[in-house]
Amino acid sequence: MTDFKCQRSGCTGSIEDDYCNLCGHAAAKEALSATLPSAITSVSALSVPMPVSRASTASRRTYGSRPSGTASRGRVLGAGLVTINELPSADPEKLILAKAVVPENKRFCSKCNASLIRETGFCNKCGQKFSFIAALAPGDLVAGQYEVRGAIAYGGLGWIYLGFDQVLSRYVVLKGLMNTADQASAAVAVAEKQFLAAVKHANIVGIYNFVNHQDTGLIIMEYVGGQTLKELRKSRGALPVPEAIAYIHRILGAFGYLHQQGLVYCDFKPDNIMLEGSDVKLIDMGGVRSIKDQDGDIYGTVGYSAPEAGAGPTITTDLFTIARTLAILVTTIPDFSSNNRYTLPGDLPVFIKYESLYRCLMKATAEHPDDRFQTAEGMASQLLGVLHEAVAIDTQKAQPFKSQLFGGDLLANTDSGELLARVLPNHQQLPLHQIHPTDPAFQDLMNATSDMRGDVHQQHKICKELVTKYPRSVEAKLRLVKTEADLGYIDFKETDQHLQEIEQVDPWDWRVPWYRGRIALACQNYQLAIDCFNFVYADLPGEVAPKLALAMAMELNGDHAVANHLYQRVCQIDPGYHTAVFGWARCLYANQKRSEAVQALNLIPQTASLFPKSRVEAVNLMIGQDYGAPSLNDLQTAREALPGIPISELERCKLSEQILHRALEVKPAGAILPAGHPLPPWLHEEKSTRQELEAVLRSMARLTNGEERIALVDRANRIRPRTWL
Repeated sequence: MTDFKCQRSGCTGSIEDDYCNLCGHAAAKEALSATLPSAITSVSALSVPMPVSRASTASRRTYGSRPSGTASRGRVLGAGLVTINELPSADPEKLILAKAVVPENKRFCSKCNASLIRETGFCNKCGQKFSFIAALAPGDLVAGQYEVRGAIAYGGLGWIYLGFDQVLSRYVVLKGLMNTADQASAAVAVAEKQFLAAVKHANIVGIYNFVNHQDTGLIIMEYVGGQTLKELRKSRGALPVPEAIAYIHRILGAFGYLHQQGLVYCDFKPDNIMLEGSDVKLIDMGGVRSIKDQDGDIYGTVGYSAPEAGAGPTITTDLFTIARTLAILVTTIPDFSSNNRYTLPGDLPVFIKYESLYRCLMKATAEHPDDRFQTAEGMASQLLGVLHEAVAIDTQKAQPFKSQLFGGDLLANTDSGELLARVLPNHQQLPLHQIHPTDPAFQDLMNATSDMRGDVHQQHKICKELVTKYPRSVEAKLRLVKTEADLGYIDFKETDQHLQEIEQVDPWDWRVPWYRGRIALACQNYQLAIDCFNFVYADLPGEVAPKLALAMAMELNGDHAVANHLYQRVCQIDPGYHTAVFGWARCLYANQKRSEAVQALNLIPQTASLFPKSRVEAVNLMIGQDYGAPSLNDLQTAREALPGIPISELERCKLSEQILHRALEVKPAGAILPAGHPLPPWLHEEKSTRQELEAVLRSMARLTNGEERIALVDRANRIRPRTWL
């Protein structure tokens, strides 16, 4: 912490943690450069290491940004997922202070920073003239149009007033642009802020006019009646996560607009977002400046500002402040302005419960700017996915959404067609990324995809031709990598070469670790797959596909606890990802929770093509013995389920045969059950079990012919109970 006087003309504040404690201006750039600490990476709630930075490999400003989804532009908060109660309208004049007085603890000499007691006079230490009395009084007329009704607040640049526009009959807010007794300087300040008049957005406070009144430059703004999120947070405590995300997601559209205009907001925090009715609005435009302005004033607030903001605000520093604001809305961050000034502890309950939110915040506040979201639209897209997940967690109701980056679940397309076979994890079940329309091979790839009809060899041939035809096409190389993995190529280095070529052009392209992870799964390098998919999850925290991929890699690596958590989370968001449903059931089965595994499989509806497969899988899990022998109740439940499975009679007989064989293994001959037990004889009497199995084998024989029929009859004869006849 420094202890210097703010260099801003007319400001009496002191520099604390590199920013003025009164006006919010950053300290001089040379003073900041030696005091910026490095961020500390927190541990993931799932004990999966957070990805390391790629910023050391290249500059984001050198290469193109990755493809990103588009932000929702709907008028309803959170794309209609969150209902916000409208605030009642309030009388603006109730905001007027009964007495406009600056507290003594905020009175300092603008020249020597000496503490002052009186409201007006001369500094006893240096002789500087001062006055803390409001320059405008109720009834004053500014620019012949704006009647001052009274002071409503005191800020770093002076008093803020409520006014009334006598021409247009509406309330306005008057705020000083600078604190000076120099009328010429006031005129310059007005001229420098004229660009704000062109800012027009539904979620940004309207700028009506700029005037020079006596020795003060004033900005005339729209009056926004409502409550700031700071006030809301103070009155209610930590906000529900979906509600807080909805507010921030909405305001990101305003930031996207500002950035498109070449402007940065600089000093965003809960004080500067107003809830008005059922919508939010960005207020206090005094710190807005051009991105190209290297010499203008820099505003910031400790705990919200990025480490490098003092050297010049950028789009990524704006997004940093937005993430920090969202974090403080949903929880209390210990040492927010000191030890955790740039970091977020991952062990807080809210971040453990909503891990995707935590990952989104971590990405937006990454130590290196190049590792953060690069656009407000990209951040909004991922935050919307996080919102769907948060609502699903809170309501226990699915909240599916269409991804802009990935296709749908592929389990139905990759199923072998063997109805009685177990469903095992396979990299081919993972969704494919959407082909980017700006790629030179886009049209040929789209045409080829529709003609391939699942023939992987044909796909591979076409992709090789397209790579030759379009040497600069990233999409052709990615599809080639996909087909090589599907064909079972085990030369990881050779296949990975295509990805390295893409990585050299854009080290931040998330598609590289995505397909590297697929290759790693195909090569059974599960730890590498975990690292790759974990990286993509951190990069795209609002997407479902990375969670699914990480779950599969964890399962194959033997970590069923984490895999179970991730599969369940995907099912919570969208049970239409049937790969996740089967994976969740497998993990529950691995934890010897057979009944829960069957319940998970019930998420697949009767209308789905995989419904018969899910019923067969339920039977397989009830009678399986990979993690211990099934109970007699499990076997009974499995056999009772057989009549309801939409399969052929022969397939039903095969399943029944498996159940009866397992019954012989589980219940040794001669075992006696207590009197009055509810189990049927075939489960506890070896003779009855053998009779049932014999009947099933003979039924199967009638449904077949040739050598298979003869073999089934022989098996039936061998299994039948011994008799004297």
